[in-house]
Amino acid sequence: MTTTLPRPLHSLGHQELDRAARDHRWPKWATMAVLHSVGLPTLNATLLRPGQTPTEIRTAARVLAAALDTDRLMIRSDGGVERKQYYRGGNTFPVPDIAQRAAPLLDAGRAVILAGPTNRFTNKLTVMVRMDRPGPGRPGTFTLEGLGPGYDVADLTRGELPPQVTAQLNDVDWDTYSTPRWNEWTITGDRCPGGEDARRRRRLERLASQTLSDGGQLSGTPNAENAEAWLRGRGFLHLFGPQSPQPAMMRRAGRLFEDSFVLTRAQPNRNWRCLGTAFSVFADARIVYWDLVDGERKYAAAAAPTRRAKGAAA
Repeated sequence: MTTTLPRPLHSLGHQELDRAARDHRWPKWATMAVLHSVGLPTLNATLLRPGQTPTEIRTAARVLAAALDTDRLMIRSDGGVERKQYYRGGNTFPVPDIAQRAAPLLDAGRAVILAGPTNRFTNKLTVMVRMDRPGPGRPGTFTLEGLGPGYDVADLTRGELPPQVTAQLNDVDWDTYSTPRWNEWTITGDRCPGGEDARRRRRLERLASQTLSDGGQLSGTPNAENAEAWLRGRGFLHLFGPQSPQPAMMRRAGRLFEDSFVLTRAQPNRNWRCLGTAFSVFADARIVYWDLVDGERKYAAAAAPTRRAKGAAA
């Protein structure tokens, strides 16, 4: 039986963060510890391990909720090398519901990450960040893929929606930092077949079949039309407004590159070839990094090179 009560990430000291970062049993939690240890913004969170008692789950949830002054928490799953079929986390639930939501995941041998609540319907900007190289000591690339208001990280990682804008640096020396110049960026606009209408519909279909269904928020058939009605009925109109994320993404491009360079040094795999993380700007202007993913270790089955870094948020 577990005897140590889980503690919030932001309350851990340097040695505790270092131990968490080296514990490969819980890869998302480990990389959240890396992100927090180097001072990058992360959601405050608590790790529940398989074997935690119902009392420990409820207590950990109450402690984290009190630290955040909230009555809702996000649930994510973690543990081991992931396969394509696993719980699609990232939804937010009332604190009294957390124990019953977490128990099946823990019983299945997965860990559960409780995190501060977010509203995934009102994001201002979502960016997938990729660091690639053929091998140590060889120049590589740095890629940003952006989506605008009303989208979230899962649209790029699990929903597989094409980005509205892509920016890339080539011939990046990942061993020696150099501030990129504006003329070094290659920027590509929207290439989604069917344009924004098609992308928006795929977003609505994913919300209906996964996000809103998981939370029990849709009373009718889980389709795009009902998802749109649900969003509009609650004033979540961000998805239906202007979509031009390039200026917002490029204003942050230099800082995203600098942060990514730090992360390549902080993460433990010296032989990395493809790393990815995700970055969100919330409606309240908060920013957050999610996970740092080593593409070669993300899934049990080998993934195609262009997909390896995806899956930063679950």
